[in-house]
Amino acid sequence: MNRKKKDEKKEAAKRASTREFIGAKEITDYSLVTYGQGELVYFIVQPTNVAVLSAESIRVRIYALMTVLKGVAEIEMLCLNSRESFEDNKQFLRSRIKKEENPAVRKLLEKDLNYLDRIQVQMATAREFLILIRLQGEKETEVFPYLSRIEKSLKEQGFSVKRADKEDIKRILAVYYEQNVTTEKFEDYDGERWIIPDD
Repeated sequence: MNRKKKDEKKEAAKRASTREFIGAKEITDYSLVTYGQGELVYFIVQPTNVAVLSAESIRVRIYALMTVLKGVAEIEMLCLNSRESFEDNKQFLRSRIKKEENPAVRKLLEKDLNYLDRIQVQMATAREFLILIRLQGEKETEVFPYLSRIEKSLKEQGFSVKRADKEDIKRILAVYYEQNVTTEKFEDYDGERWIIPDD
């Protein structure tokens, strides 16, 4: 690739919006429309605490999931954090502790690190299991019956599941891209709360 084309590509990347950069064209009431990767519909599956299940019960759960996967070939599965991550903060504190010469400051940094460790342990089960369906070229009249069949199939196999709505999708993206959830309601546009009053 010649230098001119590289410069043009860099310039185009600078002009690209955040949505274009992450590949998210639009968030609908039930899906994430992407640039070139289809329309993504997420089903949020409540996790099962396998630590308290017998070996036989775990086998039954695995078989139930296999049954769903055999019935719907288009399924993709994701496991994401459903809460913010403190790993970068903890790594920073560890490096500061190593460099710090003042014992009193080092002790405070260690207390901060222990505090973040405790929070992380409390959130250790804060995982979100998602089943993803990628819609590509389906007729609009067929989409909802198709998605309802998948949801019904998951529920019949004993999974506690719900189709992600617009707010769920915004939260999933916020945790995935920012690793930080500090708001109750996500805006569609930056600064929207200052322009559009709450009703």
